Amino acid sequence: MTVSPLSSGWLRRFSSEARDGTTLVCFPHAGGAASTYFPMSKLLAPLVGVCAVQYPGRQDRRSEPPLDDMAELADRVTESLAALDPGRPLALFGHSMGALLAYEVTRRLEAAGRLRPVRLIVSGRRAPGLPGTRPDLHGQDDETLLAELRRISGTAEQVLADEELVRMLLPTLRFDYKAVECYVPPAPGDGVLSCPISVFTGTEDGHVSPEEAAAWEAYTTDSCDVQAFPGGHFFLQTRREEVASAIVGRLRGRPAAVGRRADCPT
Repeated sequence: MTVSPLSSGWLRRFSSEARDGTTLVCFPHAGGAASTYFPMSKLLAPLVGVCAVQYPGRQDRRSEPPLDDMAELADRVTESLAALDPGRPLALFGHSMGALLAYEVTRRLEAAGRLRPVRLIVSGRRAPGLPGTRPDLHGQDDETLLAELRRISGTAEQVLADEELVRMLLPTLRFDYKAVECYVPPAPGDGVLSCPISVFTGTEDGHVSPEEAAAWEAYTTDSCDVQAFPGGHFFLQTRREEVASAIVGRLRGRPAAVGRRADCPT
């Protein structure tokens, strides 16, 4: 894995910057790390340059205390993006927890005006403000958290079987779940973006219904398109090439469908 000089603080770049291309800032899911997007960065190069956000409390930042507040996370990431070239097109991509955080960072970037994203791509997450469908997890016992990890199939079983790795993962996961579960969304009518939004979902994802995905349309004055990929909550892992192709299409101005649901064929 090649890491560029930009890889310090909050951002990790795993490949060389795309020539005359868009920079895509990627936000991991709860419990995830920047390395989640290393395979995706290889698929998107050289058309799109990927910067992945590294949350504190994991991998090379494991000695730092995790953060459990979405607003603070968004503020810190927004500050870190000042290192990016303002003359290069910028887009944001986030999966699950990362989708909410990418949305909040986009709000801050648009308000500041220096780096205005050309598109926000959210994946595996219902629109902000919709009621949750499951009990809070950050206060549950270890077995409940492990059961949830196995249910959504986002963590390899061999990792869950490693007691040392599990002990390292669970505290950070609790912080991430707390950030999501205590997130306060904007009031209705507030928090509306000016950039287009693309929404990716899994056809078998019990966390996001078609209606909940389509509800992102209320959060932009521009276009909003929804595309479903075969798979569950972590369809990014099983449909990586199709997702990469969809990202390139969006960033080249070729959404699958504007304002309606578009399904990716099996």
